[in-house]
Amino acid sequence: MNWIVYLSGEIHTDWRDQIKQGTDELGLPITYTSAVTDHDASDAAGDHLGLENSNFWRDHKSSKVNAIRTKNLIEKCNVAIVRFGDKYKQWNAAFDAGMCAALGKPYITLHDESIIHPLKEVDGAAMAWAQTPEQVVETLKYVIST
Repeated sequence: MNWIVYLSGEIHTDWRDQIKQGTDELGLPITYTSAVTDHDASDAAGDHLGLENSNFWRDHKSSKVNAIRTKNLIEKCNVAIVRFGDKYKQWNAAFDAGMCAALGKPYITLHDESIIHPLKEVDGAAMAWAQTPEQVVETLKYVIST
């Protein structure tokens, strides 16, 4: 079986590449999908629908266009990895985790110990909490190969 793994969350570090490299080295049958990781492109996703005078309405349109992609990719995944970084608040990642929970899609959170408290509900619905991309790779190895 080929697994579809959706990668959600923080876009400022190379955690996605680390996970992909680790699972590629193990030869795991995984197709990765992801949220849009180009911040400017994501913010401009709805600009083609008309210019707005208010940032609220620009963000509103772009979030809906992005949601078409996100909703479909989460619905099709076997598992999601949801990364929370320490520098920015990833409200979109929390929303993705909530969507996974609502759809019954298993997900793994990836974050350091310093943000356990604000993520207690998100982690509570997760199937696992990892602190490093290597732990995610080992978890995927177990669930796919065992």
